[in-house]
Amino acid sequence: MDSLSQIVLGGAIAAAIAPASHRRAALLAGAALGTLPDLDSLPIALVSDDPVTLMTVHRSFSHSLFVLPLVGWLIWWLFKRFGDGRVAASPVRWFWAIQLALITHPLLDAFTVYGTQLWWPLMPAPTMWSSVFIIDPLYTVWLLVACGVAWFARERVLARRALVAGLALSTAYLGWSLVAKAMVDREAERALAAMGQGDARYFSVPMPFNTLLWRVVAMTPDGFLEGQRSVVADHGAMRFQAYGSEAAVLREVQDLPAVRRLAWFNHGFMKAVQRDGQLVLVDLRMGVEPDYSFNFVVAQATPDGWREVPPQRKEWPWSQPDQRLRLMWQRIWTEPPPEDVAGARLPAPAGAAQ
Repeated sequence: MDSLSQIVLGGAIAAAIAPASHRRAALLAGAALGTLPDLDSLPIALVSDDPVTLMTVHRSFSHSLFVLPLVGWLIWWLFKRFGDGRVAASPVRWFWAIQLALITHPLLDAFTVYGTQLWWPLMPAPTMWSSVFIIDPLYTVWLLVACGVAWFARERVLARRALVAGLALSTAYLGWSLVAKAMVDREAERALAAMGQGDARYFSVPMPFNTLLWRVVAMTPDGFLEGQRSVVADHGAMRFQAYGSEAAVLREVQDLPAVRRLAWFNHGFMKAVQRDGQLVLVDLRMGVEPDYSFNFVVAQATPDGWREVPPQRKEWPWSQPDQRLRLMWQRIWTEPPPEDVAGARLPAPAGAAQ
């Protein structure tokens, strides 16, 4: 989740738990603790400039539910023994304020599609509940207001009530996001089954800044299907558009370390494209066809086949970025007529007659 959301979540939790007389100090401490796990990018960048490593090690050790409780205990012990007396005066409350300000950070991150390694050093695929976009004002605003009220109200009852209300409303919004996701998944599964793709692996994720319009991507043997669903406007069957991928080439290079690492990290939701003699792996989870945030060159074409190269991250201009938000806003409230949406069709294998 974005840094502001993590800051106000940590601040609100710590201030709600700590004694009222410590409220401003708890807001500041919680904000710092809510930011702490994302500082992992600094040591990672010091030891590696590999973009695949930078992406896949972020949200690992610093977001682990095995590691953070130990970090929280150490911080609590240090401030209890060497601090200014606040933690020592109310050790139990401060213990839980510190612990929960830290632990809620990776749990909130797990609601996004990026992937959070909650169980590091164990290595299951990263958790991605993907029910909220990385920036969602309707999640953050309640916590931001609550922290602002608590800062000025300080020890008054109003401060605690604002914090409890902010935490309750933001948590309820996360709950709504899971309900909306379940609604979208149900329609996606029905549509995929009707297309003969009932066994296809898929994911759903909200479009930017909202939980009303969703994007669904389903993998096929030669590419993927992409569809959208508005939970307020759409009533008919969900519709998908088919896109191709260099699936055969991807199978050729699947044992390269960078390819294996990316496939583990993104759950295999990626496409392969050839560009200027290079093989580019595209993370399908973050973006919308044809524009994506994470594109990695992993191999170079040679007369003898594909040769591994040090991974490089590539960024290309997005098509019509100035229109995307306007069109997204319109799509939330309007279901396209059937004639405006191409029927889903599986792409022909590479080299086949069209």
